[in-house]
Amino acid sequence: MKKSILSLALIGLLFFNSCKKEASTENTENTTDETVTETNYSGSYSVDTTFSIIDWEGFKPSGTHTGTITLKEGNFEVIDGQINDGLFVIDMTTITVTDITEKDGKTDLENHLKGLGEKESEDHFFNTSKFPTSTFKISSTTPEGDKYMVNGILTIKGIENEVHFPAKISISENEISLISDSFKIDRTKWGVNYASKSVFDDLKDKFVNDEIELTVKVKATK
Repeated sequence: MKKSILSLALIGLLFFNSCKKEASTENTENTTDETVTETNYSGSYSVDTTFSIIDWEGFKPSGTHTGTITLKEGNFEVIDGQINDGLFVIDMTTITVTDITEKDGKTDLENHLKGLGEKESEDHFFNTSKFPTSTFKISSTTPEGDKYMVNGILTIKGIENEVHFPAKISISENEISLISDSFKIDRTKWGVNYASKSVFDDLKDKFVNDEIELTVKVKATK
């Protein structure tokens, strides 16, 4: 009789522990599901212009020049953890040359790129007096491995063209970080024709390459 009671008690204990483990597993699974749900952030994020910048590099037979352009404003619209829409306003009046100093003609080259030099009546390079801003509007972001392909419309000097570039994108509850790979655009597609060998035939080696290399770094917060 004592053995029977002992056996029943042992069976009951094993059953209780089994139920406890199942409940524990269910709770863990539920917690995991909730964590996944919490990463699907939605809302509007405003570009932090203090930390957002575009690096550029231009090429010519005698070498290269590098510089930066800052953003004036912008925003991302996020739905369920994915960028659904976005717009950057690029302040073209902030074009800066970073590879030379004042004694080497830094200000002169910056003014030349902005269209503010001695020949400011000519429509050379970006003509910032007439076109002080450019824009990039995101139409979609498509996952590609550990990055995204960012697709959108870049408007410079009032001319629109499609642009695509790969970027690492990180989205949290209160912040978005977008850092692109370096990519190139053909400036002549936006009417930036100064010293372009594909536009002018008599430049010999006094030309500037049509392609400009860009790297986009954007931070945005709620």
